[in-house]
Amino acid sequence: MLDRPTLDQLKSLKLDGMAEAFVEMQGQDGTATLSHTEWLGLLIDRESASRETKRFESRMRTAKLRHGGASPEDIDYKIKRGVGKTWLACALAQAACREGGTVLYKRMLRLFDELEMAHGDGRFPRVFKALTKTQLLILDDWGPDRLNASQRRDLMKIVEDRYEVGSTLITSQLPIDTWHDVIREPTFADAILDRLVHNAYRVELTGQSMRKTKVKTGDESKEN
Repeated sequence: MLDRPTLDQLKSLKLDGMAEAFVEMQGQDGTATLSHTEWLGLLIDRESASRETKRFESRMRTAKLRHGGASPEDIDYKIKRGVGKTWLACALAQAACREGGTVLYKRMLRLFDELEMAHGDGRFPRVFKALTKTQLLILDDWGPDRLNASQRRDLMKIVEDRYEVGSTLITSQLPIDTWHDVIREPTFADAILDRLVHNAYRVELTGQSMRKTKVKTGDESKEN
């Protein structure tokens, strides 16, 4: 078998997973007894795994999570770890990416700044499409600043287009019964909250802020 031409051809076809497996298997004594069908099966398995890993990494880059390393498996339910709402949201987002979902993370204040700039430079349609087409949109740190007229309109457009189409995860230090005051204008508030709260799962976290907990222990690697 002409190993080098085969390896070069695999790489030229962008079958990187197969190429890596081909090199590894060539150096393993146990693979000498495998049939051609078994060899091919192992190469295909590696290529499939390699492509899925690349797709996951691409979804994570697009998501731009604040805590990219957060995952549900790292949650310790046995100790009083504090309330890390942003970290937990990112852990759920990572799980969604692993399952093949598209995710976008936005902090509320920065999102509104981004939308304001997008209105001015003509990027709004593209930014709006990204917000509404992603399967999971995370809006982190709702409130406490009240929304202005432009922010209310933009938020209304986003939740309207996402309603019963995509999932929206919102984190906030404020109880839901105060969100009406954050939106300020009653008509918009009723319409927005009806779409956000309807069929929503509410998770109320109790305990001290994770940021305060980490400061006490001298570990600030994870924060709200």
